[in-house]
Amino acid sequence: MSYLKPAEFVTKMVDAGQDKALMSTRDTVIRAYMAGAILALAAAFAVTITVQTGNPLLGAVLFPVGFCMLYLLGFDLLTGVFTLVPLAWLDRRPGVNLRAMLRNWGLVFVGNFAGAFTVAVMMAIIVTMGFAVDPNEVGQKLGDIGESRTVGYAEYGASGMLTLFIRGVLCNWMVSTGVVAAMMSTSVSGKVIAMWMPIMLFFYMGFEHSIVNMFLFPSGLLLGGDFSIGDYLLWNEIPTVVGNLVGGLTFVGLTLYATHRRTAASKPVEEPVAV
Repeated sequence: MSYLKPAEFVTKMVDAGQDKALMSTRDTVIRAYMAGAILALAAAFAVTITVQTGNPLLGAVLFPVGFCMLYLLGFDLLTGVFTLVPLAWLDRRPGVNLRAMLRNWGLVFVGNFAGAFTVAVMMAIIVTMGFAVDPNEVGQKLGDIGESRTVGYAEYGASGMLTLFIRGVLCNWMVSTGVVAAMMSTSVSGKVIAMWMPIMLFFYMGFEHSIVNMFLFPSGLLLGGDFSIGDYLLWNEIPTVVGNLVGGLTFVGLTLYATHRRTAASKPVEEPVAV
């Protein structure tokens, strides 16, 4: 596993942010669509494992397979571009301005949602035999997740909203750490190992990931979960997106950029004083 020093992989982070900001609309949407779909499949996989084994840890251990697949294929998640693209703007890379950054975020959001929603519909068909029967155990679990993580927060008002936001912050702290960790290595095995650890952590801890939720909550609505589209947007998706932005950019992107690219001036060495 070839290891790159922080100064080297932070430069790669800025380069990646520039590439993503300047990517064509078609390529951005297609890559985001595929990322949302693959991550949704991984979430469905993890929920299925948890239901069938009764062991949520096993589902969390295996969930990162989806994240590793989409990263190695070069697809983009909103959580990743939240962290990388602003660095290219701060670094004053040619062509990267506020408009380009917001355009990238908007296109990736749309693509991620479309991909995740496509898988949500497909999984709803599978767990109901084409809507001919009631949802099976996995389908019932998907409905329960959507209800508990929308109405469940709403029951506590402002305290619930704060908890939801902090879970979003912690989620993208870990997910963006996974994105950056993959840049530390030049080998596939090294990238996979580095990504696996923080992704497993966020999933098992129940932190809120905006793209995973783009699958879980539409699935829950399709499968009879007792919550509304308004509940989903107000009491999950919107606060989660904001939390993901704050977590990834503050605790990963800016900290690494500030200390390994725009480093503070070294303290001068003082001459010894003669006694």
